[in-house]
Amino acid sequence: MLIGPFLEKDFIGAKKEFESSDIVLLGMPYDCTCSNRPGTRFAPQQIRLESVGIETYSPYFDKDIEDINFYDAGDLEFPFGNAEKMLKIVEDNTSIIYKERKKILGIGGEHLVTLGEILAINKYVKNLAVIQFDAHTDLREQYLTEKLTHSGVMYQISKLTGFDNIAQIGIRSGEKQEFNLMNKYGTHKTQYFELDKFKDKNIFITIDLDVLDPSLMSGVGTPEAGGLSYLELIGWLKYLKKFNIIGIDIVELAPDIDISKTSTATACKLIRECLTIL
Repeated sequence: MLIGPFLEKDFIGAKKEFESSDIVLLGMPYDCTCSNRPGTRFAPQQIRLESVGIETYSPYFDKDIEDINFYDAGDLEFPFGNAEKMLKIVEDNTSIIYKERKKILGIGGEHLVTLGEILAINKYVKNLAVIQFDAHTDLREQYLTEKLTHSGVMYQISKLTGFDNIAQIGIRSGEKQEFNLMNKYGTHKTQYFELDKFKDKNIFITIDLDVLDPSLMSGVGTPEAGGLSYLELIGWLKYLKKFNIIGIDIVELAPDIDISKTSTATACKLIRECLTIL
């Protein structure tokens, strides 16, 4: 018998049991609708490997994730090129998490995976609102005749929640009609207090890592100049900490694009911070 010790395959600080956990880390390695540079399917695995290089203590939230009862479920397995089946797999597994009264911290994968999570959560959580951190509007009704793409995920989510229950932060790219739609419903937020309308809501936060400036986060499929700094994003999360956050996902890391691994290390630290506010 092998006696080890062995390196962990889970995210640093994860506990060993699903049943007794409060939060479930779920990898969703799908990138079949990526419209620019692919590779987000490799993010969950690389994030776990890189996580051994960070500390478990968050100085921003004064909390150690070793004191948080979270379970790393590993990565889901998806059929290639079939968005509907992928969404069904995400929905079914997310449903189990919420049926057991736990919370999800999802790791993408492309942004379309968020729709599968919301399809499930919307069945178990009433009064749901979605707060999106992103460089892009993601409000396309279709892209190259396809309705289910990462560039239209928020449009699809709006059909479930309504635009009144969506906030978009960090947006700086999209088609004119998407900006018109965003302006029509007032979903774009630039000041903390604009989120106060959601204080009585159950909040799901979705973070597309291209919300960060590419000088820090170059390992994404579609980098956009003029993004948030890491500390600016932390500022928003600190404000949201007092809200009722029922789930988070972090998507769109393409780790192999940034060979320095700075992007992957940043994603790991952001997961740590998000664990502290769930």
